[in-house]
This record gives sequence, C-alpha cells and structure tokens, in this order.
Amino acid sequence: MLRKLRVKFVCYTMAVVTVLLCVLFATVYSFTSQNLAEESQQMMEAIAADPFQLGRPDSGAEQVRLPYFALQIGPFGEVLAAGGGYFDLSDEDYLNEVIDAALRSGESSGVLKDYGLRFCWGGSRLSRCLVFADMSSERATLNNLLRTCAAAGAAGLAAFFLLSMLLARWAVKPVEEAWKQQKQFVADASHELKTPLTVILTDAELLQEDCPQETREKLSGSVLTMARQMRGLVESLLELARVDGGAVETAKKELDLSALTGEALLPFEPLYFEQGLGLETEIEPGIRVRGSEPHLRQTEEILLDNALKYAEPGSTVELRLKRRGTAHCLLTVTSRGEEISKEDLKNIFKRFYRADKARGMNHSYGLGLAIAESIVAGHGGKIWAESEDGRNRFCVELPSL
Repeated sequence: MLRKLRVKFVCYTMAVVTVLLCVLFATVYSFTSQNLAEESQQMMEAIAADPFQLGRPDSGAEQVRLPYFALQIGPFGEVLAAGGGYFDLSDEDYLNEVIDAALRSGESSGVLKDYGLRFCWGGSRLSRCLVFADMSSERATLNNLLRTCAAAGAAGLAAFFLLSMLLARWAVKPVEEAWKQQKQFVADASHELKTPLTVILTDAELLQEDCPQETREKLSGSVLTMARQMRGLVESLLELARVDGGAVETAKKELDLSALTGEALLPFEPLYFEQGLGLETEIEPGIRVRGSEPHLRQTEEILLDNALKYAEPGSTVELRLKRRGTAHCLLTVTSRGEEISKEDLKNIFKRFYRADKARGMNHSYGLGLAIAESIVAGHGGKIWAESEDGRNRFCVELPSL
C-alpha cells in the first residue's frame, strides 16, 4: 500500500510539473515567435515607406536586421526597380513567382511558407512597393529555442523526478509511521483482549462443572475482573474515535477553567489518601477559556490518574494552574517517581505507543495520554512532558480569554 502511495505521489507530481513546464516553454516560444515576427514586420514597413533610402546617410539602416529585397511594382504588375543586395535579383522568373504568390494571398502582409519569406506591401496604387524579408534566421532562432527548451525540459524533469522521489518518501513517512504504529497497536490490543477472553472462557467452562461454592465465587469474580478490563480498553478506543471525530469542537463554550479544575480534584483526594500520597494544589482563580467542559475535565483526570499510578509511594503530587502571559494559561501536574527516558518523552503521547515499563502494568493500554493530546490539540493548545531529578511533570498550555 505504501509503495503504491509513493508511486501515485511521484506520478501526480511529475504530471503537474510536466504540464507546468510545457505551458512555460510554450509561452516562451509563443512570445519569442511573436516578437521576431513583429520586428520583421516593422523592418519591412520602414523599408516599404522608402525602399531605396538605405544608400543615403542617416537613412535608418539600423532598423534592418534581416536579409531582404524590395521591388517597385508598376500599375500593370511590372517590376520597375529592385534593390536590397541580399538576393540574386536577376532571376525574373523567381521574382514573378513571389510577386504572384503575394498577390494571391490578398493580404497587405503575410508569410510565403513555400519560399521562406515574409512580404509587406507599401506605396501608392500607381507605384507600389513590395518588400520581402528572409525567414531563415527567424526559423533558426526558433529551432534553437525548441532544442534548448527540450534539453532544459528533459533535465528539469529528471531533476524533478529525483526530487519527487525524495518528497514522496518524506510525505509518506508520517503515514508509514502511523501505519506501523497502528499495526503494533492492533497486535497489542489483540493480545490484551485475547488474555481476558481466554480467562473468561476458561472460568465459564469451569463454572459449568460441579465445583464448591467458594471456587464458583472465585471464578465468577475473575470473569467480572476480566470483563471490566476489556470494557476499559473498548471505552478508551471509543473515546479516542469520538475525539478524532470532532466531538471537542462541537462542545466548546466559554467556561471557568479554575472552577473546573477544582471540581476535577474532588474525586481524586480520597484516592490519593488511600494510596498514601499527598495532593498539593495551587489554582489561580478566574482563568477562563473557550473549550469543551467534559473533555477538559477528562484531560485533567487523565493526568491525575497517571500521577496516581506512577508516583513514588509516600510522595506528594503537585497540581498548578496559572496564567502564562496575557493570552494563555498553564496547567502542570508534577510527581516524584522513576525518571522518564528521553526516548519515552518523545513518544509518550503517541496513541499507539507502548513503553514496556510505563505501560505494561496497572491495566494501562497507552491510550490515556494519547486521548489527552488529541483533546488539547482540539483546543488549540499543546501538551508535553518533562523529567528531571526524579520529578516528572506533565504540562498543558491552553489559550485563555
């Protein structure tokens, strides 16, 4: 799948680049051809105004850029005079042919493709002037331009092809990483579901047999515990799907984050007390934000629950909420415990990341912090973790009102 995605990316990129180069080169060729034609036309018009002026001083000879010859035509189509010096004007048959071709066109100026000439009429009806300009240099210029554009286009396409391959790898890399993480998550989730399912099936089979009441109670308790574990994993997955589906955006309203934080602390105070942990808080009053109340509460609960699981026994967890500048607020939850490695700090918020030490116990599936990150991102904030000298700190910065 990823290989096909890269190939499509390269094909689309090359198609776009090819079209752009063709349009660019066609525009350059068109403008160049038009400019050459205009210069030739202007030169012939200047000569037609006075066809035999070039022999005199200050005659405007600087306007002549191309080989030409001029014919003065009488009222009956006879050649009265010829000049130019760039052609052999002694061939009367040739001169009559080009004159007839110019007359047949019915235009005051134009191109005689068969002869490789441009022509332009001037003068009066009694004594008309017919000027011809050679197109060989113009054609040579355009042919050279075509060759140059073809070479530049081929080189450009080759360079863009190599660049598009590099860009394809770079562009697909996040998808590749997400795909690998998802595959790893599916494997982990399958393992986590397989274990309780196996226990439930085994205990259910034993319950169908004749066994003492005490054994039946143990077996039913085990089934209940495993079922709750499975429900926790499924609920986490559903919550992650809801957050990704835009549930945060639709539930936003103006609210008092200080009051919300105080309310979120209440159910954790007895839990911390039972675990022998202290809970120290410092909440700056009156901090207001625009957000989803249930999701912000859930974020705070995730951080507090995370500290409850991994805090050093007998230590104190600190929660701080204060303003940060004029447009932001900062929520931090700090606890003492095993220091988080630099590698885990980079990956701890990835939804499919599972660190062996941090995620392999307490029925944790590595989804809580991922859910918190999605919620914070949906509020236009950012979340990060710090670990130093045995103190682990989780920080959430949100825009404030």
